[in-house]
Amino acid sequence: MIQSLKIRNVVLIEELEIRFHEGMQVLTGETGAGKSIVVDAVNLILGSRADRGLIRSGCEKASVEAVFDVPGNPEISGILEREGIEYDGRTVVVWRELTASGRNICRICGVMVPVSLLKEIGGKLMDIHGQHEHQFLMDPQMHLQFLDRMAGPEDQEQLARTAKACADFAEVHRKYARLRKENETRAFRMQEMEKSLRELHAAKFRPAEEEELKQESLVLRNSEKIMSVLRNAQNGISTGENTESALERIRASAAGLRSLEGYGDQMKSLAERCESAYYELEEITFELGRLMDESDHDPGRLEKVEERLDLIRRMERKYGPTLPDVLSEQKRMEEEYQRLCSLKDETEEIARTHRQLLAAYRREARELTVRRHRIAEDLERRMMAQLKDLGMEKTVFSVAFQPAPEDRKKLMPQPIGDDRIEFMIRPNPGEPLSSLAKIASGGELSRMMLALKTLEAEGSGVDCMVFDEIDTGISGRMAQAVAEKMIDISLHRQVICVTHLPQIAAAADHQFQVSKAEDGGRTRTSVSELNEGGRIREIGRMISGADGISMDAEQYAARMISAARGRKAGRVQNDP
Repeated sequence: MIQSLKIRNVVLIEELEIRFHEGMQVLTGETGAGKSIVVDAVNLILGSRADRGLIRSGCEKASVEAVFDVPGNPEISGILEREGIEYDGRTVVVWRELTASGRNICRICGVMVPVSLLKEIGGKLMDIHGQHEHQFLMDPQMHLQFLDRMAGPEDQEQLARTAKACADFAEVHRKYARLRKENETRAFRMQEMEKSLRELHAAKFRPAEEEELKQESLVLRNSEKIMSVLRNAQNGISTGENTESALERIRASAAGLRSLEGYGDQMKSLAERCESAYYELEEITFELGRLMDESDHDPGRLEKVEERLDLIRRMERKYGPTLPDVLSEQKRMEEEYQRLCSLKDETEEIARTHRQLLAAYRREARELTVRRHRIAEDLERRMMAQLKDLGMEKTVFSVAFQPAPEDRKKLMPQPIGDDRIEFMIRPNPGEPLSSLAKIASGGELSRMMLALKTLEAEGSGVDCMVFDEIDTGISGRMAQAVAEKMIDISLHRQVICVTHLPQIAAAADHQFQVSKAEDGGRTRTSVSELNEGGRIREIGRMISGADGISMDAEQYAARMISAARGRKAGRVQNDP
C-alpha cells in the first residue's frame, strides 16, 4: 500500500504531503480544484511519460515522492535484488524529478534508475483505473490479457511454460529458416567455391612468398652491377697485382706486432686486433666468393619470378589486397565448403529438433487452452454475479473462443498461446450474443470494467488500486451499486478514489478534500484530510450542488456515512 505522497511544484500544487491509510479513501472537491493533479503525480511515480507542462509556472523543476509499504512482496523483492538495490524488506521509496530543461531523474530507495525500471516496479505497486480506461474493453486483443489476469498460480505457471516453449521453438525456427534458405543456393555456392579453391590450391602460395620474390627480382634485374661490385671487392682484399694481397700484408703486420708483445700490453693489443682484422677479411672473402657463385644464375629465372609475381597480383585483386588476405580467404572458403558439404545433414538434424519443439509447444498451448476454458467459465459466472450487483442483472456475459483452424500448422506459435478470444454480451433477453466492442454503451463498459477490477482485487492483483472519476455519467441507484463495489474491493486492497458522487464518498473509510485558493496573486491547490464533521459538510455540499449546503443535506450525509459503515461491517463479517 502507499503510505504517503509528497508533491512539489506540480501545476497548481506548490508543496503538499498526503498520508494515506488502509481501506477505502476518496478525494473530493469542486470541479477544477486539482484532484486530477494528484493522480497525475501518482502516474509520474509509476513511470508514465513526463510532461514538462506539469511543472508549476515560474519553477525550474517539480518532484514527486511516494513511500510504499510492501512487506514480503516477492515480485518487488525480486526486481530490487536483480537491480542490486538494497531495502529493508518492507519500505520502498520512489522519487522522480522533472526539470524545465527536460532532464528526468528517477530514484528507487535512493538509487538512480531508468524510467523503464520505474514503470516495471510501478506496475507491481499500484493499479490506476482512469475514467477512459474502460475503452480498452473495446479492443478484443486486450480481452485475452484480462482473462489471463484471472488465472491462478498453476495457470500462471502454464502460461510461463507456454511462453518458454514458444521461445525455444522461435530460436530454432530462425536457424532452421536460415539453413533452408542456404540450401536453396548451396549447389551454386559450392560450384563457385570449387572453382576458386582449385585456382588457389594450384598456386600453392606461401605467406612470405611475395616479399621473397620481390627481393629476388630486384637482385636479378641488377645482377651485372652486383657481380662487378663483388668482384672488385674480392680482388681488393685477396688478389694483389704484382704485389702482395691485402690479406697477406695484414697477416705479415700481425706477425710483426706479435714479436713485439713482450714490450708492453699495447703492442700485444695491437697484434690481437690486427689478427682479428685478418680473420674478418678472410671470412668476407669467402662470403664474396659464395655470392659471386650464386649470382651466376639461370638466365630464365627472372622471367619465372616475374610470372609468379604477376600471378600473386592477380589473386590479390581477386581475393584480397595482400597475399596474407588471399590465404585467409582461401582458409575461409575451405571451411565454408566443408560446412556446406555437411549442410544437408545439419538441416535434417535441425528439422527434427524443429518438429520436436513445435510439438512441445503445441502440447503446452493445448493445455493452456483447456485451462483458459475453465478460467473463462469461472469468469462468466463471477462476472454475471458482479453485473447483477451493478444493475445489469439481465445482461449475459460470455467469453467466445475463436475456433482454431483444422490444420494447426498454419498457426505460428505465440508466447500467449494459440487462443484468440472476445468478450460477448447480451444486454437484453431474446437477443443474440454480440461483440462487447460493438454494442456496449459507455455506462455498460464502465460497469464491466469495475466488475473486472473487483474480481482482480479478490485474486492476486496489486496492493493499491486507484480509481480516477470512473463514476462519470452515473447517479442514483447505480452510484450506490458502484459504491458497494468499491467497498468490496477495499476489503482486499487499499483503494484511492477520485469521485464526484456522495454515495461513493460516504462509503469511504477516509476522505480528503482538494481545494484551491488564491494567495499573493498565485493559485494554489491544497489537500486536507477531513474529520467526521468535515466529511459530513463535504458530502452535504456534494448533495446540495450549486444551491449551497442545507441542514437537510448535512443530516442526509450523516445518515449516508452511518449506513455505509453498517454495510461495510456486514461485509467484513461475511468476507471469507
